[in-house]
Amino acid sequence: MTTPATPAGPATPSALARAEALYEAGRYEQAGELAARHLAEDPEDADALTLLARCRHRAGGHADALVAVEQALRAEPEQIGAHLMRTQILLALKRYGDAEASALRTVELAPQFWGSHYALGTALAETAEAGRGRDRARVAAAYEAARTAVALGPEEDAAHFLVGLTAQRRGDHATARRAYETTLRLNPQSSEAHNNLSLLKLRRRWLRRGAWTQAAEGFVASAALDLTDRKARYNLEAMAWGTAAGARWVALLGFLASAVARAWIPSPPTWSGAAVPLLAGGAVLVGAWAGWAVWMTRRVPPRLRRPLLLVARNCRPVLFMAGAVGLLGLHSFAALALWSLDQGAVNGFGTLLFWTVIITYWASRTALNRRMPKD
Repeated sequence: MTTPATPAGPATPSALARAEALYEAGRYEQAGELAARHLAEDPEDADALTLLARCRHRAGGHADALVAVEQALRAEPEQIGAHLMRTQILLALKRYGDAEASALRTVELAPQFWGSHYALGTALAETAEAGRGRDRARVAAAYEAARTAVALGPEEDAAHFLVGLTAQRRGDHATARRAYETTLRLNPQSSEAHNNLSLLKLRRRWLRRGAWTQAAEGFVASAALDLTDRKARYNLEAMAWGTAAGARWVALLGFLASAVARAWIPSPPTWSGAAVPLLAGGAVLVGAWAGWAVWMTRRVPPRLRRPLLLVARNCRPVLFMAGAVGLLGLHSFAALALWSLDQGAVNGFGTLLFWTVIITYWASRTALNRRMPKD
């Protein structure tokens, strides 16, 4: 959840200003130490307590962050920033009911502030997601809260992203696509918007030319913008696996072509009797693989090949799927090249590889699904 900036308050001491600058620079531990030193002199400073909570939350200390932000609210019960931070911390602690109540209180205190409705929409959306999407009423309420946030803050990319996310969960993909595109117009560095928009494009890969390539480009951009985000990397792994798995049909066609060609060779095998079946089987085999190679060359432009190869190299499901398909493809060529060998032994080995491809497909697919990020 992005923490919305709150309306400007009173001037802050220079120590807090330095702490805030350190926080913005990603130096959360140093910012927290500076805020703590300030609090040693002024323990009731709600701004400093809220900043300390933000630092602890970023560092993963959610329980300590909650203690700090609740102390800030005791010092200043109507501080909007503290309520927003409390909502975010409670979501991290998976206390969804308390997070919703905190967000609702923020809306009551600042009904004209876009961030209040954004916080409520986020709390409702995460609560619904925690229930595996069964709570459609909450998803609908989250969508309406997101739309209100956009109306109040039309230039806030986080609000548009929340509209896209909630619309996507409702199945309104056209609205979600427009919202993600607006998010990227306002903030081209939004890795989540790149990722989610690519997921929508991937759904239309069979209906819209170039959709697969555009989706891959979006996943690559998302992964590059946020190296810690596993979602985009997993989506690239899934695309690489799908490419290898799709090649199984070419390998199976080649296996059948080589088997039929060998079956047409008369016994005892002679070159004059084997020439026509071998040439016909070879033409089918070469044509199938050449057509697949041309199609993949057009589908995966040069700028995407290296990222997909790097991802595939470190993903065992992709490697096993590609290996099984490659072995069956090599067997088909070898079966035609070594046409004089015993047909029973060649076909028996080919049948083993055939079933290896089938089994590897399901086993690698299961293994890939286990790599899916839980969040």
